[in-house]
Amino acid sequence: METKVDEDEHLRGSLYFSPQTMTSTDSGRVKNEEEFVDVLEELMHSGDLGHALRTFSPSPYNGGPPCSAADLPKAVLESQYLRYVVQEIATEKALSLEEVREEASVILEEMSQKLQMGFIRLMAYMLSKVLKRILTGIHVNTEGLNALKQAVQESPVILLPNHRSYLDFLVISYVMFTYDIPVPVIAAGMALSKMRVVGEIISRSGAFFIRRAIGSDKLYWAVLSEYVKTIVRKGFAPVEFYVEGLRSRTLKSLMPKLGMMHMVLEPFFKGEVYDVTLVPVSLSYDRVLEEFLLAQELLGIPKPKESTTGLLKARKVLQEDYGSMHVNFGRPMSVRHLCRGKINRGQYNLVPRDLPQKPSGEVQACVSWLAHLMVRMQEEGALISPWSLMASLLLQAPAAALTEHGLPWHQLAERTLRLRKLALDFGAHLNWPGKVPEQEVMSSAAALHHSLVRLQAGRVHLVQGEEDEREDPRRPEEDVTKAAVPMLMLACYRNQCLHVFVRPALLAVAIHVTKSVQRDELFAFFCFLRDLFANEFISIPGESSQDFEEACVLLRTCGAVHTSEQEVTVSDVGLEVLPFLQDLLQPFIDSYQVMFRYLCKDGVHVVSEKQFVPAVRNLATKLILSGELHTHEALSSDMQKNVFSALRRLETLTQLKASELNEYRVNKAAVGQISDILCGRIPPQSLQTTPDAKL
Repeated sequence: METKVDEDEHLRGSLYFSPQTMTSTDSGRVKNEEEFVDVLEELMHSGDLGHALRTFSPSPYNGGPPCSAADLPKAVLESQYLRYVVQEIATEKALSLEEVREEASVILEEMSQKLQMGFIRLMAYMLSKVLKRILTGIHVNTEGLNALKQAVQESPVILLPNHRSYLDFLVISYVMFTYDIPVPVIAAGMALSKMRVVGEIISRSGAFFIRRAIGSDKLYWAVLSEYVKTIVRKGFAPVEFYVEGLRSRTLKSLMPKLGMMHMVLEPFFKGEVYDVTLVPVSLSYDRVLEEFLLAQELLGIPKPKESTTGLLKARKVLQEDYGSMHVNFGRPMSVRHLCRGKINRGQYNLVPRDLPQKPSGEVQACVSWLAHLMVRMQEEGALISPWSLMASLLLQAPAAALTEHGLPWHQLAERTLRLRKLALDFGAHLNWPGKVPEQEVMSSAAALHHSLVRLQAGRVHLVQGEEDEREDPRRPEEDVTKAAVPMLMLACYRNQCLHVFVRPALLAVAIHVTKSVQRDELFAFFCFLRDLFANEFISIPGESSQDFEEACVLLRTCGAVHTSEQEVTVSDVGLEVLPFLQDLLQPFIDSYQVMFRYLCKDGVHVVSEKQFVPAVRNLATKLILSGELHTHEALSSDMQKNVFSALRRLETLTQLKASELNEYRVNKAAVGQISDILCGRIPPQSLQTTPDAKL
């Protein structure tokens, strides 16, 4: 019993339409049901077929004459820009103009969407059937819908949703069809086009397909960029793409990719359109369909290939309950307004618009700033579920307590309520039903995630999965992998709320490691952490001071610290709050230290990412088995790749120019120095870098 008590005690405790759609509680916001409309509830009144065949009357774009889907490829092939590039490539490769034009036509045919109203209705009918089976509701903010409906009439609109599930782009198109807003054209991966029947339906519902690896294919880049820019210039339809580039396997934000962002902004930079409107979209799921696959992918198990056969085999998904989802359309943002004072568009007047131009450093910085801003806005618009808070607390308990005798339910519930208050203090948007008893809200959340936890005799137990039917004994390494799956699933749900706590948590770690109250020393360590973890926690480049001030304000708001111009001191309340925040980031710190340890080993002088990931996973597995490492997140391939990217950015890994294997030389002294700073052995001033310098 003593062990139980000890383990139980270890569990310690905007730019969106927030004023209208959220009810204030402390400084945070709890969802106001009256300001969200449930698409599925409205569907009950019309029926699936009636909904698909309803009159669709979107307001057209007023900036130019109508353009059909068939007109777009013709306009691209006849553009002066593509003609110039075709001429260049023909000269460089000693090919005829006809050969290069034919190749461009093939690329365009492979890429183009073939938007047709009949297929949109077919998609709407099929989605109605599926969504009603797996979701209890799709809640959309009405003010965001109304603002979007107005915006699409006035300027080209770019929809920028976060990417957490394969459902994402389907649901957005479904919502826009339902509320008479022009259905977007969507940048999708080429793998979807290879799915028989399904690929054709998706293409005719508005998807255009992009190869995953374009590399230095000059012609492909030219065709793709001109196709996207033509859609923007003509205002053919809203353009939708994921600024993060990929589906997040960890359910937290990814570092934004800038290629597509630059393409959609270039018509504004060149003065070909008066303005472009950016609309961040936050998609929040109670439970993600791919939760088990996400954990497997993070452990290096390849995801199933997208195919129609695979889709049919996944029909068991229809037998599960995934709760509700929220689609929160952010406030439409004018690029003209956002870029005022940040970029001189006059530079584009020096060269004819139709000629290719390499973007200046000023333009690249502006595009990067906008992309990071959109990711931060997606985070601010996300609605945090009760389960995300509960997962954060469960991960801070010893694994043995979760897997063996369980955690007392009453303690988890009590601490979840305290964490809810802290989240509200920090300004979170919570999806917490106001008219339902608190205990019922939390028990319902646990029941929804029956694949992860079960309640038994007043205690919470982690579900370990079914035992394999095999005669030979399982190796210890296989036991580690099996135990890692539910832990990584929990981590994914914790990550849904991580953006709320991360800046105060970085300051909490700085206070803990430096043992200092001096504001300048804490700021230096805060900047070190912010830069090191830049791939884990997205921040806007150049705003480290603002992030530090935000962390101070939030900790002061909840009563955890007292601040002055020179000092930040911990209060009595902070003795409870700061340990929770420190523990929130501890898996990241421990995982990074494991990877630094590997790179500092004798014999490791040159490494590629392909070698690094399995080697680090093997080391982490051994440390878990020995009891030296207590987090399974070090096994995550995303975490491992983020460390690799961070060290490249900090120039402790330098690429070998002569290597064909994409290898990097390891600066062991610099890696060791970063490790020493992270654990407080030396001050961050010892590292020769400045905040944001490498961003």
